[in-house]
Amino acid sequence: MRTEFHEKTLAKAHLTISEVRMSPDLKHATVFITQLGNKDITPLLPSLKRVAPFLRAQIGPKLGLRVTPDLKFLADEALEEATRINKLLHKPEVARDLAAEPAPAPDLEE
Repeated sequence: MRTEFHEKTLAKAHLTISEVRMSPDLKHATVFITQLGNKDITPLLPSLKRVAPFLRAQIGPKLGLRVTPDLKFLADEALEEATRINKLLHKPEVARDLAAEPAPAPDLEE
């Protein structure tokens, strides 16, 4: 569909929708986007916001819902967060703490 709207910044972008979260009333959809090569998606968010009405009109008839949800695009930061946590867990001081035997629980019946 990238050739059907005229957003130069999106024309050559390789985007992946990693997740869509719907509101309980199905009127709003938060679309999480990543870019091939783990590039920063933030500069593309304004362009995605501009093409959202067009995309909404395209997906509306295909969804079969009474109301077509409004689309809100956000950068998917799950991979970056997982990488950050993985790096933390592999730090020597954290590995040392994880390897240590837990202290016995205090006896509260005394």
